Amino acid sequence: MAVVNQYKFVGVDNSTTGSALTPFGLSVPAVNETIVIKSILVTAAGTPVVTITNNSITAIKSTALTANVTTELLTQPLIVEGGKTFTVQSSTTDSFDVAISYLNIKKEVTT
Repeated sequence: MAVVNQYKFVGVDNSTTGSALTPFGLSVPAVNETIVIKSILVTAAGTPVVTITNNSITAIKSTALTANVTTELLTQPLIVEGGKTFTVQSSTTDSFDVAISYLNIKKEVTT
């Protein structure tokens, strides 16, 4: 079994909705993947409170953001295990952008 480490970036532009975003797509990280998030940057047009949920547990709940200022939400890396859900949600319908830098550790079967 080979392990492949890939440094990646994903950005989500949430223009109008206050619904939960899944930055890694509707398919959560595969069971053979572990994601180590290094940075979560958020920029909002308004002053929402952003909630980060990892496997249905609130991992981060920010204070009200300052409009048009980029804020780093992490102080330590955050692990997302394969097969678990990861969502970002705003308390308001104001436009906000999320930028996530992460390491994807993928176990691949080799023959």
